[in-house]
Amino acid sequence: MDVAHQGPDWTEADRLAALNLYQVLDTPREQDFDDLVRMASGLLDAPIAAVSLIDAGRQWFKAEVGLGVREMPLDNAICAELLLSEGELVIPDLLEDRRFACNPLVNAGPGLRFYAGEVLRTAEGLPLGTLCVLDTRPRPQGLTDVQRFALRTLARQVMSQLELRRTVAERDKALAAQRGDATRHRQIVDSPTDFAIVATDLQGRVTRWNSGAENILGWTEDEMLGQTTERFFTPEDRATDRIGVEMRIALESGRANDERWHLHKDNTRFWASGVMTPLRNEAGEPTGFVKVLRDRTEQHAAGAALDALAERHRLVSQATNDAVWDWDQRTNSVSWNEALEAAYGWKSGQVDPTGDWWIAQIHPEDRARIHDAIHAVIDGIGEHWTGEYRFRRSDGRYAEVLDRGYVIRDEKGRPVRMIGAMLDLTRTRMVESALQASEALAQENIQRVQLALAAGAIIGTWNWELPTDRFTVDEASAYTFGLDPALGRVGLGLEQVVATVHPDDKPGLAAAINEVIARGGSFAHRYRVRRADGRFYWIEANGRVNHAPDGKPLNFLGVVLDVEERRAMEAERDRVTAELRALTDTLEQQVMERTAELLRAEEQLRQAQKMEAVGQLTGGIAHDFNNLLTGITGALELLGTRIAQGRFKELDGYVAAADGAAKRAAALTHRLLAFSRQQTLDPRPTDVNRLIAGMEELIRRTIGPSVTLEVVGATGLWPTLVDPNQLENALLNLAINARDAMPRGGRLTVETANTWLDARVARERDMVPGQYVIVSVTDTGTGMPPDVIARAFDPFFTTKPLGQGTGLGLSMIYGFTRQSGGQVRIYSEVGDGTTMRLYLPRHVGEADATEDMPTLARSPRAETGQTVLVVDDEPTIRMLVTEVLENLGYAAVEAGDGASGLGILRSGARIDLLVTDVGLPNGMNGRQMADAARAFRPDLKVLFITGYAENAVVGNGQLEPGMHVMTKPFALEALASRIRELISGPPVQTAAKGAR
Repeated sequence: MDVAHQGPDWTEADRLAALNLYQVLDTPREQDFDDLVRMASGLLDAPIAAVSLIDAGRQWFKAEVGLGVREMPLDNAICAELLLSEGELVIPDLLEDRRFACNPLVNAGPGLRFYAGEVLRTAEGLPLGTLCVLDTRPRPQGLTDVQRFALRTLARQVMSQLELRRTVAERDKALAAQRGDATRHRQIVDSPTDFAIVATDLQGRVTRWNSGAENILGWTEDEMLGQTTERFFTPEDRATDRIGVEMRIALESGRANDERWHLHKDNTRFWASGVMTPLRNEAGEPTGFVKVLRDRTEQHAAGAALDALAERHRLVSQATNDAVWDWDQRTNSVSWNEALEAAYGWKSGQVDPTGDWWIAQIHPEDRARIHDAIHAVIDGIGEHWTGEYRFRRSDGRYAEVLDRGYVIRDEKGRPVRMIGAMLDLTRTRMVESALQASEALAQENIQRVQLALAAGAIIGTWNWELPTDRFTVDEASAYTFGLDPALGRVGLGLEQVVATVHPDDKPGLAAAINEVIARGGSFAHRYRVRRADGRFYWIEANGRVNHAPDGKPLNFLGVVLDVEERRAMEAERDRVTAELRALTDTLEQQVMERTAELLRAEEQLRQAQKMEAVGQLTGGIAHDFNNLLTGITGALELLGTRIAQGRFKELDGYVAAADGAAKRAAALTHRLLAFSRQQTLDPRPTDVNRLIAGMEELIRRTIGPSVTLEVVGATGLWPTLVDPNQLENALLNLAINARDAMPRGGRLTVETANTWLDARVARERDMVPGQYVIVSVTDTGTGMPPDVIARAFDPFFTTKPLGQGTGLGLSMIYGFTRQSGGQVRIYSEVGDGTTMRLYLPRHVGEADATEDMPTLARSPRAETGQTVLVVDDEPTIRMLVTEVLENLGYAAVEAGDGASGLGILRSGARIDLLVTDVGLPNGMNGRQMADAARAFRPDLKVLFITGYAENAVVGNGQLEPGMHVMTKPFALEALASRIRELISGPPVQTAAKGAR
């Protein structure tokens, strides 16, 4: 159970957090606490005393006398109910307090009757638990003033001990933190091995030298302590007193930044970025300096390469036939290279340089997908984006493109720019190259070049001045073609370049070059060339032919991409894909075959289980029905014999015996329907206390004299909406099970209570949150082990000997409560008894008053002319119902099937009420006949009588106004009363046509 409270100053989470600070839960016994509870037990003359702490879900005892346990669940905790009390709380008799009268510790073993407790409260006012004493005898007089004083004093001593534990725990924590500070400080300073951290005094002498300084500069800490930092400055900086300048700037501005050359121990130089900050004492006076250095030699060298990379990016933007874009996220402006016009026809005057224009050119079917995907990267934390979509050309046609981009973010992670390239998918997909750089200053330019060269790894560039045959190539291109780099810079002949091309590829290359020279614009072609090692390699040439205004070609600019590795990867990918496809086909076939085998085995197992269940059912039901039929037939046989002999005095006994056996057979049928959860229930607002009181004597006779019955009805119990007859049957079944679990006698307690289940508890019990009435049946019998509890509600499961039960009792109760919107829970331990708890939904309103069933002789008489149509395929039923109706003055008309009954209804004869079975032969059931009759007799009243689970037809909220149901078998006087009630009731208010 949860500890409920309405305190304005604290929550349960606050209270549990405070309890955790004391570090006392689950600790061993301690002499100080044990002495205090023994003193409380002696001073207050109580056999039981405890220091009780209320944890989440349990009550834990730091010290106890007379209990013999260290903890118990909160469901049974008396102290948990008292945490909101101020000061001590005394309960002279727990059995007279309705909060605790149903507590197992009170009404069962150990039978607690008296309680006195003092709340253990922190200085902040948070309750942790209680110091309490208990007695198995009530104490009407409570506590004396001396005892109250002793309880309060001892409670303060308990809190003093707890506060001492809290102080010691906090002290130990603080000492551990202090001891760790120095170690952590040393670890923190030494952990960054790529940062040199040097501490000096005001004269620049080294006082601290971390492992990063040793790693970067080369000197150990022992070698540098007491030395000045001039040791790792260059001679030029020492000559200009650069160290002193940095110290003065750091003292004036708080820090001094620099980027310059420094010296390693071996006198080699490295480029470093550094910062110097002053160290000050508590008075704010400077006591020294800290200088932090980082080796930036590679980044410094990378800066020199950025200009070359930028120039290569410019050439690529001009030469490639891919549309390269640069999207400024702060202004939503997009710049494109010339390939946007060459590849897709968009002239600069037609292009609105915004991100919105670009997205608008995407095919409508692809637009939302690409917009969401690209913004998921921009607005998220990713960097790379790739997408395939259809891009609109200037003539309205769409091109299939592969687009990818890279997000550049500032130091706070916000998107600043996004750079990318849009490729026509007729070209080979790019192989993404990666340029690694970690320096923030160089990062943006490196990424721009990387993504601008998105077509692949560029290995060279060329410039062909047309119409001459002279090529100018860079060093990389010369190497690619196996040519002399020196000749490449001054110009090569076309024949020298073509000579390196594979013979099989020369015709195709020549045709492609001639075609692009004739038309101008972009160029892309893949072929093989021979390099210096004599082997042929696959390359891809991408370029652009520029024409003069008169249409003559001016030059042919281009780049060369190495695609050797890409082609090998594509071949490997195709091979692996084929193998995976074959493997997948094999696995799918094996899975299908295995699945089919499992399904066949499962079906065989299910059929075997069905046959076993049917065997158990038929065995148990046959046993019960044979007993009942023996009683019925025997009584009728003796009845006939005595009538033939003229001995009429003994007839009443035989009639009563046959009637009783028939009613028990009907009850057995109802149990079967309840087990299947398909019985036709008649839920009514019911006062459960009154129902239990009415059957108390029946339960007492059923359980016998060796079992003591105790009924505890809750005051103010809510009504519940339930079938009272089924609830009586369920309680009687539970009482019989409890009796069988106490072969040597014991105590049976039937009690009721109101409860409100919140969402968490309702979810644990598989119920809907809300208000419920609880009916508990508790015995002191043998109890049930967990495996029996797990199967208790299974159909046909029983622990009784063969022939003494069908295993339907608890299944019936479970089906009835679930069908009523409630739940059943079992609480049991072997040797400690069992509690069966029924949760039934609360009914808001008044319970129905108890009415005595009129006898058939006193049943109301019919008015003149009232006629009832009886339709049932069982002649005996028709005969009995018709005889009852005629005895009461009704005119009765009979029919044996639905078609005959519908014919009578069509005849125009007066019919005040249709009484029909639901299950009728010859194709038309009772519901279908009633619906058909309502078409021409809209005010026809109908009473369905059913002997089995027909609620799929007439129940589940599907009955129309004026339709009612009774379950066979029924008392004839009940039938007579129901018929009179329906005929005399208000007219039928039928729904408008089409409203069903």
